[in-house]
Amino acid sequence: MIIETPRLYLRLLTQEDTSDLSLVLSDPESMRHYPHPFSQEEVMEWIDRNIKRYNSDGFGLWAVIRKADNQFLGDCGITLQNIDGEILPEIGFHIIKKYCNAGYATEAAEACKRYAIERLGYQSVYSYSEVGNKASQRVASKIGMHPVKTFCKDGIEEVVYVYSSE
Repeated sequence: MIIETPRLYLRLLTQEDTSDLSLVLSDPESMRHYPHPFSQEEVMEWIDRNIKRYNSDGFGLWAVIRKADNQFLGDCGITLQNIDGEILPEIGFHIIKKYCNAGYATEAAEACKRYAIERLGYQSVYSYSEVGNKASQRVASKIGMHPVKTFCKDGIEEVVYVYSSE
């Protein structure tokens, strides 16, 4: 277990999570702000990238598990992202559609924000999403982030949110 909250714990992703993680990463509605829903192979590659991040960076996206019943809900964590030409710590998350709107993304993202500041020593933490991704922007706002700019990534306009401990 990496992080624990009142209702959740976050742990390392493993290839055994492929089927569960596919419920969000392969879902066309959940992935409408991405270029396309992921194939099973792309989900496996996603997990592999995060395992490599654990080894190289000491963090990545982690499995989000509901403590009450050990239900896999999705992923959330911190990754280093190229945000408008700068490599910055970014909080990302993907929650399976049937578990959305229960506060799980907010609870996990808040815990990851605290982890990035308190455990990893970052002064600021970022989140970015396609301009039209209002759900992700609501989560960023709920955890105390505020929009700072927009930029284009791969031809898509993205809005950047930041939380600063300063």
